[in-house]
Amino acid sequence: MKNGSLVCLICLALSTFSWAQQRPTPVVSPEIGADNSVTFRLKAPNAKSVRLIGTWLKDLRNTIELTRGDSSVFETKVGPLPADMYEYRFIVDGLPMLDPANNVVTRDGSIFENRLILPGPLTQLYDVQAVPHGNVAAVWYPSPTIGMDRRMEIYTPPGYEKSGKKYPVLYLFHGGGGDEEGWLSRGRTNYILDNLVAAGKVQPMIVVMTNGVPNVAASPGERPVFAKPKAGEPAGIQAMTTGKFEASVIKDVIPFVEANYRVIADPAHRAISGLSMGGYHTQQITNANPGVFDYIGVMSMGVFDGPMARNYNKEEHIKQLQALKQAKPKLYWIACGKDDFLYEGVTRLRALYDQVGLPYTYRESEGGHTWVNWRLYLTELTPMLFR
Repeated sequence: MKNGSLVCLICLALSTFSWAQQRPTPVVSPEIGADNSVTFRLKAPNAKSVRLIGTWLKDLRNTIELTRGDSSVFETKVGPLPADMYEYRFIVDGLPMLDPANNVVTRDGSIFENRLILPGPLTQLYDVQAVPHGNVAAVWYPSPTIGMDRRMEIYTPPGYEKSGKKYPVLYLFHGGGGDEEGWLSRGRTNYILDNLVAAGKVQPMIVVMTNGVPNVAASPGERPVFAKPKAGEPAGIQAMTTGKFEASVIKDVIPFVEANYRVIADPAHRAISGLSMGGYHTQQITNANPGVFDYIGVMSMGVFDGPMARNYNKEEHIKQLQALKQAKPKLYWIACGKDDFLYEGVTRLRALYDQVGLPYTYRESEGGHTWVNWRLYLTELTPMLFR
């Protein structure tokens, strides 16, 4: 080696050593204790206030204040918490911020948050395990009912490609503000199904996750860049209550799935479920189409008759429920958290079903209107399907 090259190597080594000495100690966040307590930290030298919001809180309007420590690191400790998957973010001087020390991020519509998984039997269902895995495909399909090509996510169970078998189908809907990726990013649907199928607790099934906002084609990152809703069309949750999406499920989505996938195309092998606004869609579709689905699951949604409801007619609703009762679905499952802000509406829905005599199974859990409950409900609902 020439002397010049040797000098260069020595200089590079000294420079690297000097940089390593000056490099700040990385902040560890979140740090999980042996008792499932969790310490959150954020280095923010110029911040005046750092607060924390997380889905373990009963009321998401509450936040937890972090205390400034040495080296301008803000810190707080919460718990011990039950073993579960949670989402959280910081609020720095009033502005939301992701945890820069945690590179795992989930998305539900426009909400981005960090993920935290605390070890336990339940979270083993949410995590990646050494079991056979199904596949998830982003599928574009024609929707003449809505007037555009649209995108949905479809999970096929382990071995689907080579089995030659036909499978039952679960149509699974997101909530208001969400899109077709919510049940994957936050719901962990594919891993829940993988793990439950491997344990022999769930029938292998196809899961179809649609975009419930009829005036857009797909989730924000997958829409045509310059596409705009038509002038005068409703937006947001109002767009989700026009009835167009519900009609497209019956006229476009189900025919596409049954024409392009190996499915058992009868009511006994069709299930439908959704959370929040997706629970509304589930009700609307099954109320208007009795006998199409033998398995129905409504999560965190009751009677939808508020200002955003379109021409709610209780008498017509009762007539639909009576027809649904005559169709005799094998399972009508309702689930809601005790602290859910829609709890009263769910109570009124149950009272209406009692009045009509429509049989249902009710599951009441702790907690509120969060993915902590909806993931749990999916682990409980799917073992009851197609039995």
